[in-house]
Amino acid sequence: MDKKSKMQAEKHLTGTLVLSVFTAVLGFFQYGYSLGVINAPQKVIEAHYGRVLGIAPLDRRATNTSGEDGTVPGMEPWGGTEGTLASPADIGEGLATSPHILTMYWSLSVSVFAVGGMVSSFTVGWIGDRLGRVKAMLVVNVLSVAGNLLMGLAKFGPSHVLIIAGRAVTGLYCGLSSGLVPMYVSEVSPTALRGALGTLHQLAIVTGILISQVLGLDFLLGNDEMWPLLLGLSGVAALLQFFLLLLCPESPRYLYIKLGKVEEAKKSLKRLRGNCDPMKEIAEMEKEKQEAASEKKVSIRQLFASSKYKQAVIVALMVQISQQFSGINAIFYYSTNIFERAGVDQPVYATIGVGVVNTVFTVISVFLVEKAGRRSLFLAGLMGMLISAVAMTVGLALLSQFAWMSYVSMVAIFLFVIFFEVGPGPIPWFIVAELFSQGPRPAAIAVASFCNWACNFIVGMCFQYIADLCGPYVFVIFAVLLLVFFLFAYFKVPETKGKSFEEIAAVFRRKKLPAKAMTELEDLRGSEEA
Repeated sequence: MDKKSKMQAEKHLTGTLVLSVFTAVLGFFQYGYSLGVINAPQKVIEAHYGRVLGIAPLDRRATNTSGEDGTVPGMEPWGGTEGTLASPADIGEGLATSPHILTMYWSLSVSVFAVGGMVSSFTVGWIGDRLGRVKAMLVVNVLSVAGNLLMGLAKFGPSHVLIIAGRAVTGLYCGLSSGLVPMYVSEVSPTALRGALGTLHQLAIVTGILISQVLGLDFLLGNDEMWPLLLGLSGVAALLQFFLLLLCPESPRYLYIKLGKVEEAKKSLKRLRGNCDPMKEIAEMEKEKQEAASEKKVSIRQLFASSKYKQAVIVALMVQISQQFSGINAIFYYSTNIFERAGVDQPVYATIGVGVVNTVFTVISVFLVEKAGRRSLFLAGLMGMLISAVAMTVGLALLSQFAWMSYVSMVAIFLFVIFFEVGPGPIPWFIVAELFSQGPRPAAIAVASFCNWACNFIVGMCFQYIADLCGPYVFVIFAVLLLVFFLFAYFKVPETKGKSFEEIAAVFRRKKLPAKAMTELEDLRGSEEA
């Protein structure tokens, strides 16, 4: 940003704009909190499930039915705390059913959050256009409050049912919010600040994850008495957002382009920009309105049926799949359990360390994305995660022979998160938005969002089963997938930094063989420089 642009940006950074953006990204804070909160209290909640269901959860460390590791199957206290022991009559049945039942309920508690996101991802555009951006965010907050109440009151009923229902409803909210928030922030932000303010949602997510991990410490809220409060606490952020939204102006772009209310759009701009003349932005909106009217809106069916969009759709879906199937949510959902298996003495504190690293490198990635290309960072991130996954596997596999391998596993997890935030974390959403013009963009974003949530659900639901089955070799699966994603990105994903949609579309149209991709991009870059 040059000096003139910087001065212009500072001039447009009003108190109302700051309040509006902060209020909107509270939705992403809740999303991050919901991602991370289920991690730390896993053992405590599983123990409570065991008591409610009348079964004794087996210690996952038991190696066989004779208890060669010193524990007698069926005779462990729940979650390592003082509690009821399984009776001898229940041991045989408990041995066969308890771990599977508890794993099923726990996996469902983790992953059902993504089901809500899948369901609501297709309705974002409709509700945003029907109610307006601010009113839509106000209304969907009801879902967040309701979901958090269900989880906060889990001890007063069948806890497993209330938690699963609460996380499903919260997922519905997060699916809607994850579409409405960037829509509103991009529309209220001045051009000079749009990129910087648009990255705040990722920072809000990782901040939510970090705070949930800190509050999940056993001496704070991650204990047998306070865990319902821990799960339901993001309802406070929902209430705060609800009341602050009453002070926020509606999107001037929505008012002008969608509703044709010129005077109301001018009033909204004056609130957001201060004393600046709104006519320049009004002229930009008029141009955008005419362009949108000239390009026919593309449905999801047309998006898949037309060969014109085929390659772009494949790339859009694959970058979303690579983000989720990279294994990152296995770290976010189960890192405490993974650290424990790696022999870390205080796994919860190591998980908090992951949250801190995640937050720091999210900030760093904001600057990296602007300086380096999307494609190069995406490739670097995937390769770094691949190497980290291999190192993690080696560390877990050799832990029984070398105690210091626990440090290898721990460092590998931190590097895994760092490389994720460098590329596969933020970049897929940049690329999807840049691959499509105004007509097909809403349908493409809806499909990409659904794909992202669906993959999130699959990882959350299946990882615990796969981890139990594969033991220390579970991340070999992610390493193989990361290699596939790297090769796909290398041959198929174009560079979008500094390219117009027309230039990117031209690359897809002319790309007959994967090997030609980079040559064509260099030709485009050379013609620009000329």
